[in-house]
Amino acid sequence: MPEHLRRPERADLVLLTHGHDDHLDAELPALLARTGARVVAPAPVRFYLQEQGVPGGQCEAMNVGGSIEVFGLRLTMTVAHHAAHVELRGGTPGFQHEGVGYILHFSDNTVLYAAGDTALFGDMRLLADLYQPTVALLPIGDRYTMGPREAAYAAQLLRVAHLVPFHYGTFASLVGTPDQLQEYLRQDDDVTVHALAAGETLEIGQLP
Repeated sequence: MPEHLRRPERADLVLLTHGHDDHLDAELPALLARTGARVVAPAPVRFYLQEQGVPGGQCEAMNVGGSIEVFGLRLTMTVAHHAAHVELRGGTPGFQHEGVGYILHFSDNTVLYAAGDTALFGDMRLLADLYQPTVALLPIGDRYTMGPREAAYAAQLLRVAHLVPFHYGTFASLVGTPDQLQEYLRQDDDVTVHALAAGETLEIGQLP
């Protein structure tokens, strides 16, 4: 990640899918103190952050299946199949939990599904039926999450027009690639893959 993005001057809302250290940055409590941003996370991660001094008033309490309204955004927390923990001092694992995903309903009717680190699961079809996401963020790295083949099938279940792959290429063991994902997608799926470079942004409200 570009260094200027590691310490943003402003943040309004932080969504955490789980507590692994490639998602829960050690500098997060300082960022929350500096910006006053609200944070949403699985309950054990929220408890950990409060132990680190994050005020309870900045933590939005919710659980899988629930929805909240925050900053004009409707946010739904979903299941993700991914065993997780928070790494404590000395490398000891604590605060064990299951990861989560999020459905974000924007005011322009764009619906984004951020799956989090997860395996493929059949109830993605229920998410499609209920929320009609237009954009999905799906992991493709394999080994610890679904790989390109499973992500391509997930795109079919979700019936999304746009797919942003993530959780690949940062470790040697994450072998899945966007090219492999593209190969597994069927021609009639009509899905556009947006393989973003670190620091690159995508204006989802302007997607066709």
